[in-house]
Amino acid sequence: MGTFYIEHEYWFAVFQLVTAMLGMGATLTPKDFREVLLEPKAVTTGNAIQLLLVPLVAFVFIQAFGITGGVAVGIALIAAIPGGTSSNIFTHFARGNIALSITITALTTLACLITTPLILEVLIAKYMPADFVMPRGQIMQEIALTLLLPLGMGMLFLRVFPGTAQTFSTWCVRASLLGLIMIVVGSSASGRLDVEAFGVTNLLLVTLLLFVMALVSWLTCRSLGLSSKDATAIDMEVVVRNVNLGVMLKASLFPAVVGQVDPIGDLVLFTLLLYGGLQMLVAAVLITWRRKTTSEAETALT
Repeated sequence: MGTFYIEHEYWFAVFQLVTAMLGMGATLTPKDFREVLLEPKAVTTGNAIQLLLVPLVAFVFIQAFGITGGVAVGIALIAAIPGGTSSNIFTHFARGNIALSITITALTTLACLITTPLILEVLIAKYMPADFVMPRGQIMQEIALTLLLPLGMGMLFLRVFPGTAQTFSTWCVRASLLGLIMIVVGSSASGRLDVEAFGVTNLLLVTLLLFVMALVSWLTCRSLGLSSKDATAIDMEVVVRNVNLGVMLKASLFPAVVGQVDPIGDLVLFTLLLYGGLQMLVAAVLITWRRKTTSEAETALT
């Protein structure tokens, strides 16, 4: 399983993303996005947290704890990459604002063409290769094929087949969750998560980073008086990062060479994969909490 997963990791990720966006698209109409844009407070807040507060938290972490080498690069990549499209699925299950989640994902993903190199330059310039070039064309292609195209196809399905769109969406979301499970199992079976080599201290630091990011998002949304649905979408966007993009950037920055040990690159990869696993656990907790509070609110109204 481990070898097969490594050889086809890209297509596992594509399957998960495309089915997710098809399912989400089949529940949305253009009206949903118009309503989000007519109330820009939530969109502005979500993007500000993603592009300003998250990198600031990472900078404070790196400086305060004296983090260096591959772990520092990994943390910087986590802060520099946008929210992952998996956040849209988790927002759906947490009964959050799906249109807001997708809008923030799309905007921050497009913005990362400019913001990612800038954030990496500020946080970890001394670890970056001098000839590093941001793979903008590849990122744009990924956005178009795995986010925007299937989203549009799902919305078209809803428009053409409104009677079966809900069933179609349900099965697409289930397929996407299956894809997520296969990614977790495949990553574990491939033996790339060596806890002993990574170190318990670094494991705790990455875990603490995730919880601080979630706390900053929650406090910001609460202080601005955002609705529960909007806050849920933003929290998911902050917690669930596009780790697949991070792994791609790692391969570009520190490509693996057969027969050679790369202490920085290996630690970067472990940091990203560790965060990817932890973010799913935290997302599950957020889903349970938000569904419970939503149900209690609905019961109180009735």
